[in-house]
Amino acid sequence: MENDQEKVGANGQYELIGRRRSELPDAERLQTLQGKLYQKAKQEKRYKFYVLYDKVFIPYVLREAWKQVKSNAGAPGIDNVSVEEVELYGVSKYLSELGDELRKQTYQPHAVKRVMIHKANGGERPLGIPTVRDRIAQTACKMIIEPIFEADFKESSHGFRPERSSKDAMTEIKAHLKSGKTEVVDADISKYFDTIPHVKLMIALEERLSDKRVLKLIKKWLKAPIYEDKQFKGGKKNKQGTPQGGVISPLLSNIYLHLLDRIVNHPQSMFYKCGVKIVRYADDFVLMGKTIPNEVTDKLESLISRMGLSLNKDKTRQLKATETSFDFLGFTVRYSHDLFIKGKRYWEIIPSKKSEQKLRDKVRSYLAKHGHSPAKTIANDLNMIIRGWLNYFSIEGVSYPQMSKRRLRYYLSTKLHRYFNRKSQGKSRLYRHKAFEVLVSQYGLIDPTKYSFRQLTVKANDEIFRKAVCGKTARTV
Repeated sequence: MENDQEKVGANGQYELIGRRRSELPDAERLQTLQGKLYQKAKQEKRYKFYVLYDKVFIPYVLREAWKQVKSNAGAPGIDNVSVEEVELYGVSKYLSELGDELRKQTYQPHAVKRVMIHKANGGERPLGIPTVRDRIAQTACKMIIEPIFEADFKESSHGFRPERSSKDAMTEIKAHLKSGKTEVVDADISKYFDTIPHVKLMIALEERLSDKRVLKLIKKWLKAPIYEDKQFKGGKKNKQGTPQGGVISPLLSNIYLHLLDRIVNHPQSMFYKCGVKIVRYADDFVLMGKTIPNEVTDKLESLISRMGLSLNKDKTRQLKATETSFDFLGFTVRYSHDLFIKGKRYWEIIPSKKSEQKLRDKVRSYLAKHGHSPAKTIANDLNMIIRGWLNYFSIEGVSYPQMSKRRLRYYLSTKLHRYFNRKSQGKSRLYRHKAFEVLVSQYGLIDPTKYSFRQLTVKANDEIFRKAVCGKTARTV
């Protein structure tokens, strides 16, 4: 039946339904394509995909890529073309022109605009901003190759993956701790995104991709010049790094560190034989075991070095979690004494002090910039900040953010009281009132202590909030 369309049935096989392909929504057509790629990769572990490039510029793929880029908003790149300007120009025309460039293989990416983001410790972290055009092209390519590599990724990998989040990583960590794997290597890779070697990354890509046109396209993004301080850097001579901020960068980073996951999880490896497990979120990872001998840590350092990377000796440490707490993804993990049952201890996962301080800084910064906003606006805007933070740190049955919620409530109460008392020379309506209580009762401000996990009505973007609390900038723009 020529007019029928395939879909994935409950048994994992493709079934026919009586609709023309052109009648299907773009999202459904893309999902069907991705499902076929994933299924093929899952069934044949050594299969190399040799015809993929023509799928990158399929109109419905580009349209879906545009939707994602638009929803993420983000600043303009080096060409100063914003999402709004693309809409004024005409989205269909813009995508058609980009599709023609990709089809004819005349597409060349622009330079990546680099800006520096201040870190809490006084340092800076680079963030690359590709143009809207390049973000669309990268998203389209990512949509095609991601299902292939998703079929290979290990369960221990949680960052920048569909349907996975930091909550899954923390849940796995707690499960390992409860099973007795209390010796931990808290590892940190120095400048990971800036030091990924291109040659070795391309070898990892070629394990699954044999379409030279796709590999050439990815290499173009890796070799794109960096525009910083009014001058161009890098370019074709650049041999390492993938810009933090690029849409495809998180996927490439996962593909490369998948090599580490494979070795640690391999039944014949030293890690596996010693009962050591890895929990990884992008370039953040921990090794966990009942004991972790020196041979294992030496092997880890050797593997990282062979991959062309290096461990940050100042931030990488080995510890016994029963004696020493450790931070991971903005959480603090510690073995605490039960306040009510003498002699009993339990694994407590709470927001770290650093994460709490970053939230307070964010609230303080917002109030400092909105001295004349009405109470309703203040409540709505603060809710976006508070809700996201609560969503990130509320993991049912895993985390215990209650004390952090109380401290947040106290901070909001005192800060808002001072804010409205000095808001202007003329007295505001909330002058000398309990501003926090009024904003909660009359304007809908969230009371953190009364906001439970089950009340979360807005699905927070886990990547955005992870970077907000951990200071990571591998985010897409």
